Amino acid sequence: MAQRKALALLSGGLDSLLAARVIQTQGIQVEGINFYTGFCVEGHTHAIRKKDRAKPKRNNALWSAEQLGIKLHIVDIVEEYKQIVFNPQYGYGANLNPCLDCKIFMVRKAREWIETNGFDFVITGEVIGQRPKSQRKETLPIIQRDAGIEDRLLRPLCAKRLPPTLPEREGWVKRDALYDFSGRSRKPQMALAKQFGFNDYAQPAGGCCFLTDQKYSVKLTDLWRARGDKHYELDDIMLLKVGRHIRPQPAYKLIIAREEGEGKFLRGYRRQYPYITTTSHAGPFTLLDGVTDEDDIQFAARIVARYSQGRQADWVDIEYVNTQQEKRCFSVQPLPADQLNPAWVL
Repeated sequence: MAQRKALALLSGGLDSLLAARVIQTQGIQVEGINFYTGFCVEGHTHAIRKKDRAKPKRNNALWSAEQLGIKLHIVDIVEEYKQIVFNPQYGYGANLNPCLDCKIFMVRKAREWIETNGFDFVITGEVIGQRPKSQRKETLPIIQRDAGIEDRLLRPLCAKRLPPTLPEREGWVKRDALYDFSGRSRKPQMALAKQFGFNDYAQPAGGCCFLTDQKYSVKLTDLWRARGDKHYELDDIMLLKVGRHIRPQPAYKLIIAREEGEGKFLRGYRRQYPYITTTSHAGPFTLLDGVTDEDDIQFAARIVARYSQGRQADWVDIEYVNTQQEKRCFSVQPLPADQLNPAWVL
C-alpha cells in the first residue's frame, strides 16, 4: 500500500509541532506549510530591541520543521490576506485578530495545496477550548465546512473528542494513538513534548500574530483612521511595531526611536519619510508620517527635543530632512512635560 502523505500547518508553536510528530509516529509522510501574512514578524523585532536580544532570533516554523526533520513550504499570502483583515466574515477577536476567518482561509489554502500536490489530508494543532473564538467545539466544524476540506482535516491533539475523520475511518492513522486534549491548560502538551524529547519550543502557545496585541491594534486602527480607509503595506506592518508613536494632529504622527537599535532600523526609512534629529544633544531618530506644514514641523521638533537629553535645556538644535533629502537646521524649545498630551501617545 502506498505511503499516505499529510500536510501540517506549522505556526511555529508547540501545538502544531506536536500534532505533526503524532502523525509522523504512525508512519505517515509529513510535510509542513507556513503562510506568511506579514503580521508574524517577531524575529525582526527581537533583533531590533535591546530588551529582546536574549530571545531566539529565529523563524519558529522553520525551526519546528528542522526538529521534525521535514520539508517546510513557506507561502506568501500578504496581499490575499488583506481582505481577511479588512472584512472578516466572523468578526474580530479581542483586538483586530480575525481568528476564525484566518483559520478558515489557511485551511482552505492548505486544501488547495494538497489537491495540487497529491497529499491525502491536512493536520492542524488545534485543541478544543484553547482559544476563545477559533477553537470552540462549535466553531471547528465551521472551519471544515467553509474551507471546503470537510473530513480531510485531522486535529491529532483533540481528535478523540471529535467525530472520526477520513484518515481515521480509512485506517491511515490509528484513532487510539491520537489525543483528547481540551481547555486552556498547557500541561498536557508540555508533558507530550517531554515524551517526544522536545525541550525547546515557543512559549507559551506559539503564534506571533501582532493583530492579537492590543497596543498594536490601536496603532493599526489609528493608521486606518488617518488614511481614511483600511489599507496597509508591509512597511506599515513593520513600523507599527517599532518606536514610540505620537499623533499630535490627525494629519501626521511621529515615530520616535526608543533605543539605538530602533534608531538604526528607522534610519532605513529615511528616504521614504521626512525625519528629525537633534544635533546639540543626544536624542532619538524620528520619522514624520503624514502631511505637515511649517508649524507642524516646529511642534514635532519640540516633541523630539522633549525626548532628547536636552529636555531641560533652553534650546535644542534640530536637523530636519525631507523626502527630497533637503536639509534644514533650526533651534526649538523642548516641549514641557505637562504639554505632552497622553492622548497623543498611541
